[in-house]
Amino acid sequence: MMLSDGYISLRNVRFHAFHGVLPQERQVGGDFLVTVRVGYPLERAMETDHVGDTLDYSALYALVEEEMAEPSKLLEHVAGRIVKAVTASFPEVTSVDLELTKLNPPMGADCDGAAVEVHFKNY
Repeated sequence: MMLSDGYISLRNVRFHAFHGVLPQERQVGGDFLVTVRVGYPLERAMETDHVGDTLDYSALYALVEEEMAEPSKLLEHVAGRIVKAVTASFPEVTSVDLELTKLNPPMGADCDGAAVEVHFKNY
């Protein structure tokens, strides 16, 4: 049997950050959820049981945390920075799927949040 795809994921990681177009969003901040799924060759780690043969999810979290700490007006900008940081830090990455959700966005709607979702493939 042959492994066709493998992924390392962080699901619904909560951050308090200062992203937004409105001045109040940049001063008070808001709550955000990040879900990221990174395509990565996992075959070696499946055989060796060695963390050096996989993408360490704590290192992935540290990259996401660093980018979430840098204020931006647009969620698209934050998502792009996260994808760039992941692909620069882990050259073996084959894909990145990311969803960034602003909880309680200032638009007067009763909803679970407003989100940006991006999908990148590294060919």
